[in-house]
Amino acid sequence: MPTTPKLTARQQQILTLIQTAIARTGAPPTRAEIASELGFKSANAAEEHLQALARKGVIELLSGTSRGIRLRSEDLRSINAARQLTLPGLAQLALPLIGRVAAGSPILAQEHVDQTYHVESSLFARQPDYLLRVRGMSMRDAGIMDG
Repeated sequence: MPTTPKLTARQQQILTLIQTAIARTGAPPTRAEIASELGFKSANAAEEHLQALARKGVIELLSGTSRGIRLRSEDLRSINAARQLTLPGLAQLALPLIGRVAAGSPILAQEHVDQTYHVESSLFARQPDYLLRVRGMSMRDAGIMDG
């Protein structure tokens, strides 16, 4: 069983913020969002704490993307398991997964529905119509990742 590294109070606060953001929205916060939430004067302060968390093996940092923060797999699994529990009163949407699209070069989307996912409507600002599976990383700066 892996041991959990000792974190400072601030590092634990940032880790909790990351876990909460992923559980709530499905995506980690940006450095600017971390700085704003915790009252830092700049995103660089958040970056320094993220680097320390990465050195301790608590998170992984992905270069070239504003939301490039990844939790350890066991942390992510527990968040995903919690997200599978639907809360009473939350509206669910049934969204079809239609084909796939390559980030950077077009792939014709299939005309049939590959699968349907039930998603909480609170995750979207507007009513979505469908989901696409993305291949490639050319849109990572827009927060659109492979998969």
